Amino acid sequence: MTKPRETWPGGKPRPPRPPNVLPREVRLIGGQWKRSKLPVADRPGLRPTPDRVRETLFNWLGQDLTGWRVLDAFAGSGALGFEAASRGAAEVLLLERDAALVASLEASRQRLGAATLRVQRTDAMGWMAAATPARWELVLLDPPFDAELALPAAALAAPLVAEGGFVYLETGAPPPESLPGLEPWRQLRAGAVHATLWRRV
Repeated sequence: MTKPRETWPGGKPRPPRPPNVLPREVRLIGGQWKRSKLPVADRPGLRPTPDRVRETLFNWLGQDLTGWRVLDAFAGSGALGFEAASRGAAEVLLLERDAALVASLEASRQRLGAATLRVQRTDAMGWMAAATPARWELVLLDPPFDAELALPAAALAAPLVAEGGFVYLETGAPPPESLPGLEPWRQLRAGAVHATLWRRV
């Protein structure tokens, strides 16, 4: 049996519903650039952290990150790293390997005058494997959900965090119960997103 075609009132055919698409931009939710917008490119695996999750994360951390050194290892749209810089972080490094995203991040950095923020085109896993240990107060990890990088990335990030610092891990599956060198600090689930904040033991 053929499914009847949906129609508008009056009998006119209803146009097909558009597929679920990502937002074209994200809005920063706190700090000196509150309400500023960052573009979201149509790139494979790019999925900006939802507003609710970002708001909760920075409530956990405290709204003032003055003096913090922050690494955003899978920058994507840059929403997490720019939120940290907006809240006063002394140094924010965004790592991204996609050239188009790097160009977009650099354009946003210049537009906002984000002097404490740097963008580097590189592979995050290789960069973290060779990085100086105990260098950061916060490492942000939001790798593509289908890349199976979450646990390997967390293992590389743990030594990079100073004592008492944090690793934020965003995944599409429930987080592990334990990670070497880290203890679970806070946890949130919002739809398909599992957000966990770990603290360096």
